[in-house]
Amino acid sequence: MEEPTDLEYVLQVRGGNRQAFTGLMRRHQERVYWIARRFVGNHADADDIVQETFVKAYLGLGDFRNDAAFFTWLYRITVNLSLNANRKKQVMAYLRESDLIARFLPGGEKPDDRLVGHETEKALYEAMTTLPEKQRSVFVLRFFERMPYEEISDVLKTSVGGLKANYHHAIRKIREQMSDVEPEQR
Repeated sequence: MEEPTDLEYVLQVRGGNRQAFTGLMRRHQERVYWIARRFVGNHADADDIVQETFVKAYLGLGDFRNDAAFFTWLYRITVNLSLNANRKKQVMAYLRESDLIARFLPGGEKPDDRLVGHETEKALYEAMTTLPEKQRSVFVLRFFERMPYEEISDVLKTSVGGLKANYHHAIRKIREQMSDVEPEQR
């Protein structure tokens, strides 16, 4: 008996046969793994992305349009999750760097003042976590990655004007939250 095509599996899952999704996973799991692995560079993170990709694909199967191959759609999910994982890693690494102090503190601080740096990092991270997803995305890409608005527009599929507004609101909210940090700590 011939194995069903991707589209046949998709239609079976949509028809209520959850087991049919296992066929899609078996067929594409290795390719998804290697795509993720090439982006994130290690086995553990790639494994996490594979799992997240298939969960997201299963939950979003109703949104899959048959105008492209199933693997093309799965590939896009994998790439987006991989890029997000890399950005998250970069942000976390950046937050650990001591030069973060210079971004928020007036000149003249002593670089060896690790306590102040730690408190500032913690306050910035906490302030970032309260931002809505769109504002946080724009903030990370613009502030940390120094991406031009046009490039961010391509990544987030949003207008440049909307990005500028989101960035402005994100900065304002972060400043408000950072103002709660003791002046000696900022």
